[in-house]
Amino acid sequence: MNLQPQELEYLTKKIGRTPNETETHIVAAEWSEHCSYKSSKIHLKMLPTSGPRVIHEKGYDSGVLDVGDGYVITVHIESHNHPSAVEPYGGAATGVGGVIRDILSAGTRPIAILDGLRFGNIEKDSHARWLFKNAVTGIADYGNCLGIPTVGGEVEFDDCYANYALVDVASVGFGKKENLFKNHAEPGDVVVLMGGSTGRDGIGGAQFASDSLETEDRSAVQIPDPFIEKLIIEATLEARNKGCIKAIKDLGGGGLSCAVSETADALGVGIELDVAQVHLREQNMKPSEIMTSESQERMLIITDKKRFHTLQQICKRFRVSCSVIGKVTGDKIMKVREKNTVLASMPAEIVANAPLLDRPSKRPAYIDELKKKKEPKPALDMTRTLLRLLASPNIASKSWVYGQYDHEVGIRTVVKPGVDSAVLRLDNGKYLAVKIDGNPKHCYLDPRHGAIGCFEEACRNVVCTGATPIGMVDHLQFGNPENPEIFWTFLESLKGITEFSKYYGIPCVGGKVSLYNETPQGPIKPTPLIGVLGLIDKNPLKPQKIEDNDVLLLVGRTKDELGGSEYYEYIHKFIGGNCPQVDMRESKKNMDAVLHLIQNAKLKAVHDCSKGGFAVAASELAMTSGIGCTISLENVPQDKISCDKLLFSESHSRYLLVVEPANLDSVVEYLRECKVEFGLVGRFHDKEIEILHKKKPIAKLRVDKAHDKWFNSLRDLVLHG
Repeated sequence: MNLQPQELEYLTKKIGRTPNETETHIVAAEWSEHCSYKSSKIHLKMLPTSGPRVIHEKGYDSGVLDVGDGYVITVHIESHNHPSAVEPYGGAATGVGGVIRDILSAGTRPIAILDGLRFGNIEKDSHARWLFKNAVTGIADYGNCLGIPTVGGEVEFDDCYANYALVDVASVGFGKKENLFKNHAEPGDVVVLMGGSTGRDGIGGAQFASDSLETEDRSAVQIPDPFIEKLIIEATLEARNKGCIKAIKDLGGGGLSCAVSETADALGVGIELDVAQVHLREQNMKPSEIMTSESQERMLIITDKKRFHTLQQICKRFRVSCSVIGKVTGDKIMKVREKNTVLASMPAEIVANAPLLDRPSKRPAYIDELKKKKEPKPALDMTRTLLRLLASPNIASKSWVYGQYDHEVGIRTVVKPGVDSAVLRLDNGKYLAVKIDGNPKHCYLDPRHGAIGCFEEACRNVVCTGATPIGMVDHLQFGNPENPEIFWTFLESLKGITEFSKYYGIPCVGGKVSLYNETPQGPIKPTPLIGVLGLIDKNPLKPQKIEDNDVLLLVGRTKDELGGSEYYEYIHKFIGGNCPQVDMRESKKNMDAVLHLIQNAKLKAVHDCSKGGFAVAASELAMTSGIGCTISLENVPQDKISCDKLLFSESHSRYLLVVEPANLDSVVEYLRECKVEFGLVGRFHDKEIEILHKKKPIAKLRVDKAHDKWFNSLRDLVLHG
């Protein structure tokens, strides 16, 4: 764990002397890219972070949104990429544990988990299958043990993730506004370490995550224990109710080094701690190891001497270890002792704030080259092409994944995984829709418009349940920021997210930046992930069973923009072309119209068009209800494009509406009033999906055969190769 020469020089100048070994280790952990955001922090300020529902409080590790009636929701997103690439079960499991504690540290109970997963080509790569299988099991085991439902997520496979994994975990919390922690401290307060014991697992984890992955350093991977985590959740919430907690912070990346320095800096106090008081699981640990260990299931709590006894009794009842390791001082100094020997003494403000970098950026040459590539000729057999897409790993049902998760525990889950967005019941009679989305194929071709598309897709998904988007979190994952071309893709993605956020008035309430996602084979594609939260005041749209003579409407225009589509990349092995772009005005108009129709109970089901395009989205509606559909391509609102492009373009801002005949006239009249582009594209009946062009069939497949391919192919691939 080393500081860069210029950083060591900066630190020496700031503290007025050469730092000793312990101090160097502490600062190296805090100033790692993973903890300090030194490459991205100055640019993240462009994101809009305020809004009428946003609640800011010093020291929070999660975003907080007011949902009315005295209630709040909290949300946070984290990654555990490097650890999951080395040890997928433990890496993914501890990723869940960390983000849960971030929710807890605001004073709310965690109520849901979502995961975003990226792996290599599992059709050809057995190692990618192993990583995928074990990461999913790690998430499932940890969440299921806690009794917190994993309600949604998304999975994508791409050659750029070969020998690597992206494991993003988001969590949502819920509670009363009056119970939020008001982080504060006064000199004389005691500093308490609660939870699991400290060991050598995870030492150097923050720096391990701040470099390209070139070695399998298993010592940097933390060991999960969900049973201790469950006890910590209940003990913390009871301590909150008894008024025993003045300030609290999860121990994540950087361990005690980061938790102590960041808490002291945020609260404007000093903290003096004694490493001899930290409860350990291993003998002869050095002070620097104790300070930088990332052993899991630990919380840092500040309380006063009077209330410590109550906190101690609560921890004893829940069989959670609880040790006083230090005290709050008024000098704003982070001081580390071992009994009477001072090992480190530095201003908390300096430790907690790394010198920021303004890295150079340069537009990559490959982007213009890919746009010039000659596009492939249309596939000859549309039926076979559609079946292949339905069975492809990126489009096939993810039931094998979410089937391992207990997504109903806690009795809040109203709309389960497997549709556009999960929906949770809140105690104030409202509902929360949550979804995360990403599309590295689009972002590779056009980072700005690709990121906007990820944001809009997440919004579309929550809108499909009748929810109005109220907040977002982002997770920005890129390769080595020291490469100007990679850093340019990061900046472009950030600008796109900012543009969309400001246009819609959807504030960014939290996020994560993960850089250095590279292996010796090269960097990952730009992979921003967007999570959107939507609020439903009355009743969510629960997809109803589609019946004979129900009508299919398509809202939104299909355009000649197939760059990054599953059709081009999976069927034709073609990387290039123009990626879809969001027309903001069209997007807002379509979204508002669909929301109005849902809120006025005019629709039986709504599904957005995304991966695989219109043909895949329409097939998914038919398959999930076990009914056929006849589709006429002439009625699709479109640029004048070929049939294959009409079927498989991934143009944004499009929704499929299922309308029963009795409501058709009023729905059509409203869409015309709103001047929304739409077409009556199909009618449901019988047991076949038939696609017509100029009244002639160009694709025809049985619903049961299509469903079998779509539903079983991913599971069969994972289990049998």
